[in-house]
Amino acid sequence: MVRRATDEKTAVKRARRPEVRLPPLVPYGGELESDGDYDGLEFREADFAGQDGAGARFMDCALTGCALDETRLRHARVMDSVLTGIRGVGTDLAEVTLRDVELVDARLGGVQLHGAVLERVLIRGGKIDYLNLRKGRLRDVVFEGCVLVEPDFGGARLERVEFVDCVLKGVDFSAATLTDVDLRGAAEVDIARGVDRLAGAVISPAQLLDLAAVLAAEMGVRVVSEG
Repeated sequence: MVRRATDEKTAVKRARRPEVRLPPLVPYGGELESDGDYDGLEFREADFAGQDGAGARFMDCALTGCALDETRLRHARVMDSVLTGIRGVGTDLAEVTLRDVELVDARLGGVQLHGAVLERVLIRGGKIDYLNLRKGRLRDVVFEGCVLVEPDFGGARLERVEFVDCVLKGVDFSAATLTDVDLRGAAEVDIARGVDRLAGAVISPAQLLDLAAVLAAEMGVRVVSEG
């Protein structure tokens, strides 16, 4: 009875993954528009560099191989959609809403997602440098097989978030709130800041050993060999 209560207490709630089933899509060949409404469209190998699609709504869409360098999509809503092989530097996705979205093999740098809301999102493969998710809200999000270089989760709220076979380099959890965040499947976890915010996360015994020096420094413990 005691063992069962302990197991229930330590169990981690799994993230719910998106189940995207796209309808037949219509090819789209135009430019992005502010507050545009895009429903059931396919964007393939489009160059949206520097364009402004702030406040746009994407529903049941597929974006494949699109360039998003300095594209402005602030306050956009992306729902029930698949983004594959998108690339770009300085993409502005601040305060965007992603719901039931798959992001596959992305190559992004300096992407701004601060204040964003992510719900039932799968980020699989690819590499994202300097991901800014400060004060974002992540619920049922899975990072799988991707590389995140210096991702910033400062002040963010993470609930049922999983890191599977991915690499976290220089992650910042400062002032973040973590609930049922599973780091055990990550290939590498390097925490630069916010190790004191790991309450609510689950790590493996091996990861505990890897983080021992950072945890000791946070507690003010000096580790000095004898002699």
